[in-house]
Amino acid sequence: MERHVAVAASDLSNATAFLAHAVRLDDAAVVRVVARADGLIALWTHTGFEVLATRAVSGSVAPRDVVCDASALHAALGSGIPGEPVDPGFSLDSAWRGALPATVGFRHIDDVPARSVIALARDGARVARDEGSAHGPATGLLDQDVLEVSTDDGAFTAAVTMRSVFALTGMGFIRDANGRAVTETSDADAVAPDEPVRIRMSAAWIRVDARYGSVYQRRHRDLAVTVL
Repeated sequence: MERHVAVAASDLSNATAFLAHAVRLDDAAVVRVVARADGLIALWTHTGFEVLATRAVSGSVAPRDVVCDASALHAALGSGIPGEPVDPGFSLDSAWRGALPATVGFRHIDDVPARSVIALARDGARVARDEGSAHGPATGLLDQDVLEVSTDDGAFTAAVTMRSVFALTGMGFIRDANGRAVTETSDADAVAPDEPVRIRMSAAWIRVDARYGSVYQRRHRDLAVTVL
């Protein structure tokens, strides 16, 4: 069966940026490319923080669900003709761990300023440098709930961990007014004051949406699988 990934020229820079950030977080990163019902394709990757990251772009994929090496796909898209199909390389289906989150069933909990998320990432990075080791930030820091939001009636509450904050900034999903990816070392004032980060929740996942992508953390870390 033919395997290919094609990304529209208008979204090529977004796709390659996603792949570049995935590789920066994990040099052995794999990416899962899935055809969506709305005609877009979704790029998914594990971030190294036990959090999933995703971005939707215009394009096509065959078959409808492909797992491949993120570096190989980045190189193929970068050297190919924009909009034309490229070979994603060897199938790495066995390297993908777990099921993807369901596409429905998420409830909007609240929005928070993107500046607040950047400030949390900046503070977390400072603690990680002071208390981390050669293996990276301490697990206690990553598992800490650093942002808690509730619905207006208080019926639903979502707690976002530092893992999600680091993943959101590490994947470049928050950008400044000039379109540059904002990292945990950036000045929070570089982001527009009204730029939102939206938090949604399902039975199994907490979803954090920024303008340029989303991250998903499990509500219960001992939950091994979720229904597609």
